Amino acid sequence: MRRFSIVFMLILFFFSAVYGQADLYKLLSDAGSADDFKDSDYMKIFDTTTVKMMESGLSHVTAETFYKVLTMDGARELKAIVFDYDPQSAYIEVKAAAVIKKCGKKIELDLATVKDYPAPARAIYWGARQIVLPVGKLQPGDGVFVETYRKGFTYALLQQDNAPGDERYIPPMKGHFYDIVPFYSEVPVLRKSYEVSVPATKKLQFEFYNGEARHWSHIEKDRIRYFWEKKNILPQKEESNMVDWSDVAPKLLLSTAPDWESKSLWFNKVNEDFGSFEYDDEIKKKVDEIIAGAKDDWDKISRLTHWVAEEIRYSGISMGEGEGFTLHKGAMTYLDRCGVCKDKAGMLVTMLRAAGFTSYPAMTMAGSRIDKIPADQFNHSVTLVKVDGKYHLLDPTWVPGVRELWSSAEQQQEYLMGIPEGADLMTTPISPPENHYLKYNINSRIANDGTLTADVEIRAEGQSDSNFRRRFTRRMQVQWDTVLQHELFELSPLIQLSNVYYLDPIDISKPFLAKFTIQIPGYAKKGKNNMYLTPLSSNLPLSAILSFTNIKTKEETKAYPFRTRSSQLVQVTETIKLPGRYNLVDNSGFKSVSGSGVDFSGSLKMKGNTVSITKEIKLKKRIYQPEDWESFRKSVLEFKKPDGNVLILSNGGAK
Repeated sequence: MRRFSIVFMLILFFFSAVYGQADLYKLLSDAGSADDFKDSDYMKIFDTTTVKMMESGLSHVTAETFYKVLTMDGARELKAIVFDYDPQSAYIEVKAAAVIKKCGKKIELDLATVKDYPAPARAIYWGARQIVLPVGKLQPGDGVFVETYRKGFTYALLQQDNAPGDERYIPPMKGHFYDIVPFYSEVPVLRKSYEVSVPATKKLQFEFYNGEARHWSHIEKDRIRYFWEKKNILPQKEESNMVDWSDVAPKLLLSTAPDWESKSLWFNKVNEDFGSFEYDDEIKKKVDEIIAGAKDDWDKISRLTHWVAEEIRYSGISMGEGEGFTLHKGAMTYLDRCGVCKDKAGMLVTMLRAAGFTSYPAMTMAGSRIDKIPADQFNHSVTLVKVDGKYHLLDPTWVPGVRELWSSAEQQQEYLMGIPEGADLMTTPISPPENHYLKYNINSRIANDGTLTADVEIRAEGQSDSNFRRRFTRRMQVQWDTVLQHELFELSPLIQLSNVYYLDPIDISKPFLAKFTIQIPGYAKKGKNNMYLTPLSSNLPLSAILSFTNIKTKEETKAYPFRTRSSQLVQVTETIKLPGRYNLVDNSGFKSVSGSGVDFSGSLKMKGNTVSITKEIKLKKRIYQPEDWESFRKSVLEFKKPDGNVLILSNGGAK
């Protein structure tokens, strides 16, 4: 062990000596200035990472980064450099740091000033920490060189307080290594490289996604070195509602695990061996109480899913062994009545088993894609239940107050089941938009003085239901009767609300329904021969439910996939009774749209003194490809019509 430590320290010395003071100054001088990178406050001249994997799976990582300050904002941002880590699974140390002034002077930073603080936290309190390197006052043109050493891993935390030496830093799937390396950046990077050395006995598989990088591999006695390098990495322009950058920007995935099935088998075994889902008499008694009188198996599953969703508070604290792939035991979560997604998922598995069902956990990645290389691309845990020979997904984390058992805000999302027979990576299906309808029925009347009186009925289901319902349930019950009043103030501060009726927001046995009457004095503006009127169908009450209407439509094309909250069907019907005989000045109506992403149809008609408007928009999925944008954009623009949201009506004849 002593011999290895000496050799490793020599390796560290070699890397820190690669760039001498003169070399760093030349690189700093040649790197460019704020004029060359107008939208950036600082840049990275180089960003290098060197990894040495051991037979056990433990990895030693040396990283060197050389920053250049471009603006005073950049100087303020780099006055302290922060490194996040979790002491349960990782160790990090600043080995060297220096400021290279634009005049060429080198100032070695005193590493005794480096501080280790608790990291800011919200909802999850697992003891994460931050290493803070004070750099001090900088000026544009200055450079900052930092070298760090790290060991351990950053995902799938497993607490091993009694583990000797470096055992605590070995990844949970012992003997294996993985990494996820972004080759994209929010600031310019002139050169980024990543090198990993693995024992020749390990089979490393890798793939570089969404781009190319220079690559080589060398065999050196009993080890194999792999290297990737990419130059001139510039920040990419973000598009509205685009998918996560990791889905579309260059990145490198590496893993020694053979496939996802091996990960599935391991995930199952580690939890079964730990006894994560064993239940006691108290849990069994509660389960029997919850499912008593259930109509069928799905009624039992629904009751248990929503009990866990509502009764286990989302709050994560360090509770001993089981802070990652190994889920806390159900008895602990039941006693504490709190936990994070994996605790809620594990609690549901435990209760389903107590009810006689076959149930296991699964892992997924909320917010971005999981790719083929079996690196640990997970941030969320859910539950599986087997019914009629098939596994079905349940999510007690995302369905509090939701009629669904699996949130359709997670459709088109990869997941891995932890089942005894093993499984490959799978993708959640698209939920038909009809499952998430939002229906408006509006009967409006305009008085001679322009006062609008309208009877409004709103029906919602699925994700539309949950979005509507949460406007009530996220407030105290004594505030429920004022929810609509607050929401409707957006239409007009003069609005008057009456005849309010809504279903109990807590009762999720039925789709949500609300009815009310609104009155707005002076809503329609009258001229000598014309009336100017914004139909409520173009200025819908509680329009925040229609999240797609907030998507920016100025972009005529998109380079990247984009997303909405969920697939959705919106149907709007409005009749407007006018105070006398009027004609539409412009009756161009609506254009139908049909495409791979979204469909729209609508009509605008006038008969006698009544205007009739109908609209239907069908958002067919949650994640869209760039080629879907044309139908999406056109449909949203049509849905927002009439142009300028104003109908012009004439009582002096059509023009």
